[in-house]
Amino acid sequence: MATVAGMTALSRVAGFARDIMTAAFLGAGPVADAFFVALKLPNFFRRVTAEGAFSVSFVPIYSAELAQEGEESAALFANRVFSLMLWMLSAFTVLAMLAMPVIINLIAPGFSDEPEKYHMAVAFSRITFPYLLLMSLTSLLGGVMNAHDKFAPFAFAPVLFNLSLIGALALSGRFESAGVAMSWGVLVAGVLQFALLLLTARLWIGFRLRLVRPQITPRVKRLFRLMGPGVVGAGVVQINLFADMIIGSFLPTGSISYLYYADRLNQLPLSTVGIAVGTALLPMLSRAVAAGKHEVARHLFSRALEITLFLGLPAALALVLLAHPIIAVLFQRGAFSAEAAQATAFVLQGYVIGLPAYIGVKVFSTAFWSQQDTLTPVKISAIVVLANIILALSFIPFIGVAGIALATGLVGWLQLFLLARPLKKHPELYPDVRFKAVLPKIILSTALMGGVVFIAGLWLIPYTHLPGVMRYMALAGLVASGIIAYGLAVQVTGALRLSDLKRYFSKSEV
Repeated sequence: MATVAGMTALSRVAGFARDIMTAAFLGAGPVADAFFVALKLPNFFRRVTAEGAFSVSFVPIYSAELAQEGEESAALFANRVFSLMLWMLSAFTVLAMLAMPVIINLIAPGFSDEPEKYHMAVAFSRITFPYLLLMSLTSLLGGVMNAHDKFAPFAFAPVLFNLSLIGALALSGRFESAGVAMSWGVLVAGVLQFALLLLTARLWIGFRLRLVRPQITPRVKRLFRLMGPGVVGAGVVQINLFADMIIGSFLPTGSISYLYYADRLNQLPLSTVGIAVGTALLPMLSRAVAAGKHEVARHLFSRALEITLFLGLPAALALVLLAHPIIAVLFQRGAFSAEAAQATAFVLQGYVIGLPAYIGVKVFSTAFWSQQDTLTPVKISAIVVLANIILALSFIPFIGVAGIALATGLVGWLQLFLLARPLKKHPELYPDVRFKAVLPKIILSTALMGGVVFIAGLWLIPYTHLPGVMRYMALAGLVASGIIAYGLAVQVTGALRLSDLKRYFSKSEV
């Protein structure tokens, strides 16, 4: 978890640099809206299939093959899956690029009223879509590495993505527009990420990727059976965001950009904590469940949930309280106006209401996937997606684009509740006594931190609107006040002590 979280945090730092440059170059206008649709399309399929349904289905099966039949058999299984993915996704990519005008009409129907934005979205998407193929193959290699407890290369791959787009923006003067430059940057990023995993898999674990004759073995059949429902179950957050984009395309120009910039901040704790926990927990929990080690499984599950809420709850409250100063300091410059900053802040507040829930969902979903059960999450996802759309359409007439984000935030809690109920039948995959004792202390510590941040904000927030270095110092002071207050609060309440941290990083704890 520490390895994945550390690499993810590094990626987010590079991502913020990228977003600051993107906001300055593109702002929240038609080119920005078109590019964000082009970026969202392959990312949607990547997160739902490559990093979602595929990863959660492939890792448990590969881990079982590795444990039961050995490395040679597991490698053959992985190469068979690679060959199938290569042919199937290559055909899908070509067809999608040919049908892109129709696809853009489906995912951003509101663009049809603005021909220039529509044609840009089509052109940008045709450049970015092959990224899906490259990242799907990268995810296969990442799954193999994770099953061998080598988490760093796959966790580092997003850093290359951000650096590639930063480079594209730096060279944007040589292209027709910054949107075209960034679209090519996405494609180059896919090549770099695949090359990184291909090299490290060979050097670190001796795995060689080979093109073999595709063969539908029982293991491969099971993989695709699990992936079917997992396409929805593993990607409910992305499906909700995709629905947000469709609805947002009918709203005034800039709405999709507001959703994008707000989601980038929302994704910082969600990715750093949620994805780190899920990535590290899945292979470990899968092995414990397969071996019948129920106490180990419950311990892993409970500690993962404990850490996610320990970090997720204060992050959510801080983002609600400091949404506008954070957005203003990070993005308000160049083409990104004060009005855009205010609108984005409202959207961010809606998203982060559900942040702790979505981080918790990562852990609860992993419990199902470790048992190779992808059907239960998909049933719940169908309810959640429908509820998200209904709520978004209900809120928009009252609060505009922020209603889309608020709906997404609220249904996260619905999903968490619906996932927790079936796990009561599996005591080995349900929170233990220690977690139930710590949770109220985490909530109290978060509330104390919120009080300190609110009081500090009364004094420091006005300084975040000043030009120059003062705004950065004021924001740093607000962040520091929250970190210090929460650190002291958890010590006073006993939510987490230094001895707990030593146990978390000790292999003997498990």
